[in-house]
Amino acid sequence: MVFLRRYFDVCIHAGLVLWLGIFNTLIEAPYTWAEYGRAVLLSGVALLPAIIFAAGREWLQQRLGRRAYTWAWLLCFVVLLPVNAGFWAYAQQDETQEQFIITGAILAFSLEVLLSSIAYYRRMVHQVQWLRKFSLDKALLATITIISLSLAAMATSCLYDPRYHSEERLLIGGEFSLSKIIRHFDMFLAVFAQFLFMYLCGYFFFYLNSRLLVVRVLKEKGPVLYVLGVLAAVALFYPVVAQLFLRLPANDLFGTMFSANAFNLENAFAALSIIFLSLPLLLALQWAKQNNRIVSLEKEKAQSELALLRQQLNPHFFFNTLNNLYAMSLQRSAETPESILQLSDLMRYVIYKGQEDQVTVKEEIRYLEDYVRLQMIRLKKAPVFSFEQDVTDDAMPVAPLLLIVLVENAFKHGVEPAENEARLHIRLQCNRNSLYFSCENSFETPATTGGIGLANLQKRLALLYPGRHTFTTSIKNHTFKAELQLTAR
Repeated sequence: MVFLRRYFDVCIHAGLVLWLGIFNTLIEAPYTWAEYGRAVLLSGVALLPAIIFAAGREWLQQRLGRRAYTWAWLLCFVVLLPVNAGFWAYAQQDETQEQFIITGAILAFSLEVLLSSIAYYRRMVHQVQWLRKFSLDKALLATITIISLSLAAMATSCLYDPRYHSEERLLIGGEFSLSKIIRHFDMFLAVFAQFLFMYLCGYFFFYLNSRLLVVRVLKEKGPVLYVLGVLAAVALFYPVVAQLFLRLPANDLFGTMFSANAFNLENAFAALSIIFLSLPLLLALQWAKQNNRIVSLEKEKAQSELALLRQQLNPHFFFNTLNNLYAMSLQRSAETPESILQLSDLMRYVIYKGQEDQVTVKEEIRYLEDYVRLQMIRLKKAPVFSFEQDVTDDAMPVAPLLLIVLVENAFKHGVEPAENEARLHIRLQCNRNSLYFSCENSFETPATTGGIGLANLQKRLALLYPGRHTFTTSIKNHTFKAELQLTAR
């Protein structure tokens, strides 16, 4: 499933290559597997730039800005694909094969434009409010309106043209004349209204199927009663709709477009065709709606669990830090006021930033440094400490209060109980696409890997970074090491 999600575009382009191989094999006999393999290989080599780009699309999008990605796309599909396809077409020395390869390149370019358009539309749906509300019903109504306007415009433009207009009827040709539309605007409106009415009658059967027959009858009563319900609905409405069609003045202008008998079964067949042809689409939409509802419920559940985990995490941190300050106050340490100020900054981060979905790596690093500084002031014997940082992108977003759990665990179970000199080594590597964090501490008593801190961390990682994280712990030579790897989307 992960492979399909990541390389779906490659599969689509591979499907195009296979179809090209099939059609090329059928051009002339013999229709053999060897000929099919040769055709597939030729198509694949000719369309190789498109396939490679589709395979590396996610990698390019992560590492290139929008403008650089656009230039890379243009280089591949406007330059490399035509040049490569042209080379292999020329190398065939066969006119049929040349046309076959050039056609394949045009189809690959068209397919890529379609895939890019779909991806762009999906992004726009999440950003533009009105697109989210643009349902299938509204799309159909908009399409019906556009088709009716186009037919009315072409019909009006064909008036008095001997190629289309005779005493018997007016034929609709591919003509457009703005002057005729303006001069005969009343006719244009009348024809538009009649075409719109006819298409809306067809839409009525689609609407009846989508809002009543599928949702209420098929879903609740089963397929047999659904078919019987469809037959009953068509029997009830099709003679009435057919009679209304026969009354339209457009029949005199364009010639009789429908059977003179309103009860003719051809009219019933048209209504049944609309209902049954729309059924697979409606079932797919119902499945998608149900699936979205399930995903939404799972997301709400995950958010509730995450909120509960945060509530468990914050008291844990508060208790540890307050215990530290209490110990310092008993010692009447001169550094107590400074520690309280640092604690205030830490608490502010936990209370405000900790409730956000994401913070920058830079903010997390500052929080870790402040926490370690506060711990160093409190400890009687400071450990051998190092914080190695290799950060090329400190603006990378990361969930807050993840890294601190490992550091807090190191102090609690390794540094604080140590009677001899303790060691603590932290390492952070971060670039645009991934983050690696390790926390390595010495221990004297048997190491503890459980507790609320690490348990909550693992649960939060499962909710926030499903399939995009690795978390491991290891013990070797009285050293406990925790490693966390996060991958960007």
